[in-house]
Amino acid sequence: MTPPPIVSIINGPNLNMLGMRQPEVYGRESLADVEALCRTHAEKLGLAVEFRQSNAEGDLVTWIQQARGRAAGIIINAGAYTHTSIAILDALLAAEVMAVEVHLSNIHQRDSFRHHSFVAGVAKGTICGFGSHGYILALDALARLIKGSSEA
Repeated sequence: MTPPPIVSIINGPNLNMLGMRQPEVYGRESLADVEALCRTHAEKLGLAVEFRQSNAEGDLVTWIQQARGRAAGIIINAGAYTHTSIAILDALLAAEVMAVEVHLSNIHQRDSFRHHSFVAGVAKGTICGFGSHGYILALDALARLIKGSSEA
């Protein structure tokens, strides 16, 4: 039996504080809740999930690099590094893996410095403003892309 395609879900700084940090912006679910939601949905889609979080930019870069040749896709919520990290941009370019960018809040309705994303330029798409459901939407999109649908 062929193992299911792997989707690497990579979460950046402060996402470990979900449910506690500004719940009016980021929701009341914890990161563990989001992970459980992703694992359950990915299984329904026939995907395997690696779910990681770090506050360290270098960890995110390493995990993106490790996806090359191994993962079928990446879902990345780079947190504040979205707006600042050329290193994450370069890692995504080098990984040559389809990526979907996710943000819990609508970054375009927030501070102007949050409107620019280094990730968006290399991501297949960006989903923002739907809370944890954005991860589900990203999994659905990647599942379609992995299966070769041009409709995603």
